Amino acid sequence: MAGRSCWPNRGRDGTEVITDTDWSGRGLCKSADPDELFVEGAAQNRAKAVCTGCPVRTECLAYALDQRIEHGIWGGMTERERRALLRRRPTVTSWQRLLETARLEHERYAGDRPADAARVLYEAC
Repeated sequence: MAGRSCWPNRGRDGTEVITDTDWSGRGLCKSADPDELFVEGAAQNRAKAVCTGCPVRTECLAYALDQRIEHGIWGGMTERERRALLRRRPTVTSWQRLLETARLEHERYAGDRPADAARVLYEAC
């Protein structure tokens, strides 16, 4: 879900400081009409298609899960899919950490091929 500038935040010493939404400006949805991402029914499949191939899909999904966002398409998942995932994995304290770890593990075993962390997580559950 887009919402912030893609420019990284910088600390006093000039080093990049990652915040929860630094990724959002790099999302494929940044140019989409927000009303198209907060839809119901069959329109959700079209909205989810925006996430296909998005470079920050993992970060977006992790943010929505960690923040318990209840509406809209985030990281290629509907609110219903996110609720089901939260119910299946109630002990997860950081979705960001879990999804990043799953993606890195998958890439390590798949010959450094980029992975969709949401798909990797579904396969693992």
